Amino acid sequence: MKNKELKILLSAPRGFCAGVERAIEIVEKSIQKYGAPVYVRHEIVHNKFVVDDLKSKGAIFVEELEEIEDKSRPVIFSAHGVPKKIPEDAKGYNMTYVDATCPLVSKVHREAESLHRAGYHLILIGHQNHPEVIGTMGQLPKGSIDLIQNEDDAKKYNTENKKISYVTQTTLSVDDTRDIIKILKDRFPKIKEPAKEDICYATTNRQMAVKNIAKECDLFFVIGSRNSSNSVRLVEVAKKSGCINSQLIHSQSKIPFDLIEKSNTIGISSGASAPEILVDNFINELKNRFTVIIDEVEIIKEDVVFKVPKKLN
Repeated sequence: MKNKELKILLSAPRGFCAGVERAIEIVEKSIQKYGAPVYVRHEIVHNKFVVDDLKSKGAIFVEELEEIEDKSRPVIFSAHGVPKKIPEDAKGYNMTYVDATCPLVSKVHREAESLHRAGYHLILIGHQNHPEVIGTMGQLPKGSIDLIQNEDDAKKYNTENKKISYVTQTTLSVDDTRDIIKILKDRFPKIKEPAKEDICYATTNRQMAVKNIAKECDLFFVIGSRNSSNSVRLVEVAKKSGCINSQLIHSQSKIPFDLIEKSNTIGISSGASAPEILVDNFINELKNRFTVIIDEVEIIKEDVVFKVPKKLN
């Protein structure tokens, strides 16, 4: 019996962004320079495959500096950024540290600080308990920045402060964030906005690429981790853009072959912290069962590269 024919629309750009590539390179170069083990505070990026690979090379992952038994070893801060207190604590312990915060997250940190210095009370649009949000809020004194997570929060938000401004997490849904900002601008016409949008180029491009093909798909798969904000957002974008049957494929996922069997066209993308090998593995699983025709649909070429810190070269 001839295998069922399955058309795959492969979304591009997808997968690793420049901030993730830089963060992984920082861990690898730190191991080369300092030897193993090096410690990493929090998952360097939100992907089990990447974390396991770095563990095998000599990285030890911890959530807090206190857990590090040998303080003479270097520690790396994850791509999501850390509160100001963390580098200060590392100095207090006399630790060598390397900051792998994505430069686009650092840009938001600097923006928040300069708005605070200029006398603005800040609003951060983002998801509670996400490490990036903890890091950005941790740049400012307690009470000088408030978190808004959704349209409801924006409608209810009240402040005595005359001068308010907002920044956003870099991995949000572009459309959802636009709706939240519109509510805030309607309610606070003088609210100051960032000079340049905070949602990063990679998040924006990946969401645009998914939107571009989702309506043509019977099923849409995003390869990524459950705790990866940008991956989860891609699933939401695919659903809102016309493919209701969209789901995340993570390290524990079973591939829903029964659903794929009933589909003619499926879409595939991957989050900014998911390596391309996971996409290849997924497609290979499909090739074992179906006659696969792949059409890669690229909407924009990415050529952004971030350099690693000089001390690692």
